[in-house]
This record gives sequence, C-alpha cells and structure tokens, in this order.
Amino acid sequence: QERLVESGGGLVQGGGSLRLSCKAPRMILSVYNTKTMNWYRQAPGKERESVASITSGRITNYSDAVKGRFTISRDNSKRTVYLQMNSLKPDDTGVYYCNYDDYGSPVWGQGTQVTVSS
Repeated sequence: QERLVESGGGLVQGGGSLRLSCKAPRMILSVYNTKTMNWYRQAPGKERESVASITSGRITNYSDAVKGRFTISRDNSKRTVYLQMNSLKPDDTGVYYCNYDDYGSPVWGQGTQVTVSS
C-alpha cells in the first residue's frame, strides 16, 4: 500500500476548478498531526516545483504562481491534505504530487494528472 495517495486530477477548461486530495493511509495519526504537508507539480519538460505547503499548525505558504487562486487545507482526522484550485490556467497543467519529510527522507505519492485546456 502506498504511503501517499493522490486523487482528484482531471481535464478542465481554463477558468475552471479542481480539488485534489492526498491521503496518508498508513501513517499513525499522532505522527501525521506533526507533519508539514506539501503539494508539488511537474509540467512536461520542466522540473518539479513547489506549489503550496501547510504546517501542523495550519500555517500555509504558496508559490507566487498560484497565490490567490489555490488553497491548501488539511483534515487530520482523515489523514488528508487538499488543494483547492480555482481560476485554472493552461500553465497549471502537470502532474501534482503531495509530499512530506520522513526524518530527512522525502516521501512522495504517485501523482495525479491535471490538464487545463485553453
């Protein structure tokens, strides 16, 4: 079983919205509650880039590219972090991954594809 499982990607027209989810089914809840959870994305032919993060205290941070359009949130009881994406643009197309640091080792999900048509 995967350590992180992303879902919610798909094809959407520009200006539309999607909500991504990332669940950590194997993580002990008390450990999950301490983790900063991150969303990254990778567009075709480009390096993976940070999109948003949320700390255990629910402090959020966003890249300039998505600030004001995307919202990261978490539901610790479900071991799930969300990425609400509004006003999507073709430049938002890519594979979206969630991530956390496991005592110095990054843990990644398998990713979910987001495609925004113009």
